[in-house]
Amino acid sequence: MPGLLRGVARTAVIAGTATSVSNRVSRRQANRWAQQEQPPPQQAYAPPPQQAYAPPAAPPPAEDDMSEKIAQVKQLGELKDQGLLTDAEFAEQKRRILGF
Repeated sequence: MPGLLRGVARTAVIAGTATSVSNRVSRRQANRWAQQEQPPPQQAYAPPPQQAYAPPAAPPPAEDDMSEKIAQVKQLGELKDQGLLTDAEFAEQKRRILGF
């Protein structure tokens, strides 16, 4: 009797292993077939290329803005004439005010 029980147990283990391996192979093959049927996402739903637009041009300075800048440069000139600003400091501040 122990030999018969051992043979039945061995058969059950072998059958269970074979079933497990078979199921795994079937799932793997089904996944491969499903991937072949579906196109890759980046090819199927690729967004259209975006167009690059140039930034809008800056509006011309308003007349009042320019008169304010001229007044500021005149004040800088007076400070330079008084000796409170060097030539380099005057040029730097003038460049900053005028935006050059």
